[in-house]
Amino acid sequence: MGKRILITGVSKGLGYAMSEGFIKQGHTVIGCARSVAAIEKMKNSFGATNDFATVDVANEEEVKNWATEILAKYEPPDILINNAAIVNPPALLWEIPPGEFSQLIDINIKGVVNVIRHFVPVMVQRQQGLIVNFSSGWGRSTSPQVAPYCASKWAIEGLTRSLAQELPAGMAAIPLNPGIIHTDMLSICFGESAASYTCAAKWALKAVPFILKLKPKDNGAPLTVPE
Repeated sequence: MGKRILITGVSKGLGYAMSEGFIKQGHTVIGCARSVAAIEKMKNSFGATNDFATVDVANEEEVKNWATEILAKYEPPDILINNAAIVNPPALLWEIPPGEFSQLIDINIKGVVNVIRHFVPVMVQRQQGLIVNFSSGWGRSTSPQVAPYCASKWAIEGLTRSLAQELPAGMAAIPLNPGIIHTDMLSICFGESAASYTCAAKWALKAVPFILKLKPKDNGAPLTVPE
């Protein structure tokens, strides 16, 4: 039986690679991203059995409206993947503009909570479903000049492990470190050396089956996609 998999940030990078991978295996992907053009392209590429929408997860009203529309059409998701995130251009913490810092927190933390707020209650009613919140190696360690991103991913680790204690039996919330993958975000941090890391499409060959094998017994466990 195909699963309903909801993914945020599907327009590129890990989100796009996962969407493609899940769809190839016969699952239904319900996804969102901020780019109108990218979402239209995905609608044309992946067909009507999947559902893509232009949504800014940092905008609570947009997420609420999206959830209302999706839950009127489908049963609750079997797997909810909070993937949408941004990274700050490397800089000393005190030199990062306030607006830039706030935008990162709004997307990386508040965006995750907005999606949880409007989709997880119906999953709880069913007492079924997995919530996978993407963390990072920088959610369990630190480096200079990426303090805002580290702060956001450390927050996701704590938020997810706390959420795991609030869920009924049969569900799970898992903070998942995807590993170091060559994406636009990695290029911002690593520059040209980012190209030496695994590409998103190749990463998805392991990540997709790994996520599909997650079970309620994994609730609260800080996991990492195997290399």
